[in-house]
Amino acid sequence: MPFFLEIILAEIVNFLTLILYTKQYSLQQRGKSSLKADGFSGGRQMSNRTKLSRREFIKGITGAAAGACIGGTLETGKASAGKRKSKILRIDKCPVHDSKLRHIGLDSMLSLMSGNELKFYRTGKSHPWGGPDGIIEPHDVVLIKVNSQWKFRGTTNTDVVRGVIHRILEHPDGFSGEVVIFENGQMQGSFDGDPLAWGRYKKEPECAGVHVNAEDDTLTVDRLVNEVFAGASVSSFLLDPVCSNFIANDDHTASGYRKITDAMISYPCFTTTGKHRVELREGIWNGKGYDNNLKLINIPVLKTHPGTGITCALKNSYGILSMKDDDNWRKIRHYEESGSQCGKMYSLVRMPDLNIIDAVWVTHQTHHRGYPPSTTHRADILLAGTDPVALDYYGSKHILLPLGGDRAEEHDPDSFPGLINHLTGAQKFLNKNGGIKGKQSQQGDDNIKVISRRAET
Repeated sequence: MPFFLEIILAEIVNFLTLILYTKQYSLQQRGKSSLKADGFSGGRQMSNRTKLSRREFIKGITGAAAGACIGGTLETGKASAGKRKSKILRIDKCPVHDSKLRHIGLDSMLSLMSGNELKFYRTGKSHPWGGPDGIIEPHDVVLIKVNSQWKFRGTTNTDVVRGVIHRILEHPDGFSGEVVIFENGQMQGSFDGDPLAWGRYKKEPECAGVHVNAEDDTLTVDRLVNEVFAGASVSSFLLDPVCSNFIANDDHTASGYRKITDAMISYPCFTTTGKHRVELREGIWNGKGYDNNLKLINIPVLKTHPGTGITCALKNSYGILSMKDDDNWRKIRHYEESGSQCGKMYSLVRMPDLNIIDAVWVTHQTHHRGYPPSTTHRADILLAGTDPVALDYYGSKHILLPLGGDRAEEHDPDSFPGLINHLTGAQKFLNKNGGIKGKQSQQGDDNIKVISRRAET
């Protein structure tokens, strides 16, 4: 074997050893007596209580690791004949961002997606990330849903958002649409990097001012729009100021919300800087009817949450609806019917065309505000896929849970009632209403196929 492959093989072996040790420790903590290597887990904790020696493990996985190093990717949860699994794409080792427009981790993800039947660009031209069945078309209005209700690591990484916008604008057929970053922080959010956030940062003087989740912690959404992409068709719309304004179905002018009373949810309607009338459930109003050139990219940050176990692809929809729609509806969202409410937002309003999970930094303990630093962990991971339930299951179990901390048990999707209720409620509603483009939403390691590779440097 060539020397460079031996180096790669050794690194993969060490990494997989660490994964298995972490998994076995987690199972022992929950009183299970046998080890089931059922996923590609993250995490860096190890236990000296494991019964399987490192030498024994290495002997068992060397062949698989060699295949992985040659192929460049590692697959787990391979589907048995005739059984469909939800697919998750994972990029590891995203390098520290260097402030450029492109994001190496994101570009690596687009390459991985393209090789696994999820093209980013819809185009007839030959392009490594494009094809006739791709996601983004040249004339699309692309909504990017971020989390901007918090500061620090509690908000979506704007380095990643910048990388996504950059690639949209570089569509191989040109881009004449509009990219719109949007969020409803429920009267607590902002795009200037200094949200109200229920006063959660007031007690620490060092938290005053602008602090966002990026290598340059002043890279706010406002800066992305007004400086980084100045002159391009990039805008933002913060829904907080209009979240109490409810409009009729035939109102195509005012910015606000429409209610779906039977489902007990609401959805936004607004006019963008580029004069596109977005009515999220219906599409783009053209004055006479609706155009279908509206796309939704969901980019949540992965973190803990005391009510639902985690905030990720599903709960990011809480920043789409308005909590001002009805007091009774708001009560069931916290958290008895959190999952079904998220499922309704995606099934009845609009399903994300793509979910990109920001796990560059994760908040795994204490509180989901992303501060202080001791409550966070640099994982340098991106996930992507179309099934939000599968992504939430996997992210909680294989990224957050192995990190331990004071909320670790709440990150176990197989045992924590709040998280089980959240995932199962969403999954049931999604699947009863057509699934995800006709495919069933899945959870559980046996029902998820993960395709992993390292970021290309």
